[in-house]
Amino acid sequence: MASRTEGKVIRVLIAKPGLDGHDQGAKVIAYGLKDEGFEVIYTGLRRTPEEIVNAAVDEDVDVIGLSILSGAHLSIVRRVMSLLEEKGVGEKMVLVGGLIPQEDIPKLKEMGVAEVFVSGTYISQVAEFIRSRLGDTG
Repeated sequence: MASRTEGKVIRVLIAKPGLDGHDQGAKVIAYGLKDEGFEVIYTGLRRTPEEIVNAAVDEDVDVIGLSILSGAHLSIVRRVMSLLEEKGVGEKMVLVGGLIPQEDIPKLKEMGVAEVFVSGTYISQVAEFIRSRLGDTG
């Protein structure tokens, strides 16, 4: 069953920003969301916020998933959100996953992040969150 919004498959960009070179978790999420029926684009390692936002615009994605293990989540997310606004696509859903301290989750949400998924979250939980927010017509 494909996950759809407004008659089209929900498109998700999974990105690994910053200098973190560990992408196993991002790949697991990317493959898992694909198995859940989403169309997934994976940017690869060490992407800048500018590269991520440009890819999100070019690929016309509905969701941007940032996988961050480096500890630089606050500055990276702040920059991504600012660039999304500058490009006029601030309505895109942004999700953050990785090693995120509990005390930083409210800060990320204040920046406009829709949800933060910490290590150990099931892919089905991420998929259900996306569907609940964007709708799933089929």
